Amino acid sequence: MRNLTLSKMIDIPPVWLLGMCSLAWFQSRHFDYGLSIDGAFTDLLSGLLIGAGLILMLLAVSEMRKQRTTVIPHLEAQKLVSTGIFKRSRNPIYLGDVLLLSGLILRWDAVLALPLIPVFFSILERRFIIPEENRLRVAFRMEFAKYCQRVRRWV
Repeated sequence: MRNLTLSKMIDIPPVWLLGMCSLAWFQSRHFDYGLSIDGAFTDLLSGLLIGAGLILMLLAVSEMRKQRTTVIPHLEAQKLVSTGIFKRSRNPIYLGDVLLLSGLILRWDAVLALPLIPVFFSILERRFIIPEENRLRVAFRMEFAKYCQRVRRWV
C-alpha cells in the first residue's frame, strides 16, 4: 500500500461498514425497546440483500483485479474499469456495502438502526465516491466523462 498513511489505511469503506454493522448489532441486542419488523418477509429480504451485496462486491473486485487496478479508494487507479459489473454501476462495491448493511439490519431486527443506512450512504458518497470520481476525472478526462454519461453512479 504505497503512499498511504495509517489514517488513510483505516479510513476505508470496510472499516466504516464494520462500524455501522457493530452499531446495528449492538442496538438490536441492547436497545430494542420492543420494536420489531421480524417475519418471513424480512428474513427473505435480508437474505436477498446480503447475498446481492456480497455478489456485487465479488464481481467488482474480480473485475478490478482482472483489469489490474486498485480497489483501495485512496490510491490512484491505473485504469478506468468500465467492463463487467461496472457497465451497470460506477460504484458496485459501495452499493454492495449498502445492501449488506441493510440486509444485516433486517436480519438482526435492528429497527432503530435503520437510519444508519442513509448515514452510511452519505459517508460513502462524501468521503470516498466524490474524491474518487474527481481523481478519475483528472486522470481519464474524456473517457471518464463518457463513462459517466453511460453509467449511473449507483444503479
